[in-house]
Amino acid sequence: MERDKKECILRAACKAFARFGFKKASVEEIARDAGVAKGTVYLACDSKEDLYYQALHREVRAWVAETARLIDPRQPADRLLMNASLAGIDFLEQRPLVKELFYRQDALQLPVWTERLDELRTLGRANVVEILKLGVKQGIFRKALDVEEVAELLHDLQIATYAFHNRGPDRGARLARRFKAGFDLVLNGMLAKPAGA
Repeated sequence: MERDKKECILRAACKAFARFGFKKASVEEIARDAGVAKGTVYLACDSKEDLYYQALHREVRAWVAETARLIDPRQPADRLLMNASLAGIDFLEQRPLVKELFYRQDALQLPVWTERLDELRTLGRANVVEILKLGVKQGIFRKALDVEEVAELLHDLQIATYAFHNRGPDRGARLARRFKAGFDLVLNGMLAKPAGA
């Protein structure tokens, strides 16, 4: 299948799945929006579930690429981590499928795809892992840091903050305060520094 045609189908699929959800989105509508026959959609995928996965994969790759542009190894990793997180939240506003993936809404609809969807979540954390490794190299973060586990924990914190505080007219300011406080807590801990340190 031509690359441009497949990209058109995936764009239409992203739009339909974001608007209607997995169950209500129809392959017919996706085909119509993409300007192709329904059978052509099935040349791009094995099933509606596979099309959904490919649409999610496309969106996650775009998210990773967008936040990767912020990673400058000349900058301190703690600052990069905060900037990448805030940019990631802005991106989620524009990409509802990625938001669904990280809120695990898709796992309820596609339980047999859980493992593949978890792989996408891991891909979505790739930049955080890279920044944490950079921070270890820069001496900002501890050498013994389990970067994969910390990346997942930070991701969980980010999702919880977004889920509970993404409302109201002051939501942007509230989210920024929460992220700043959360990162301060994670990066600096709660324990007082020993005297003379």
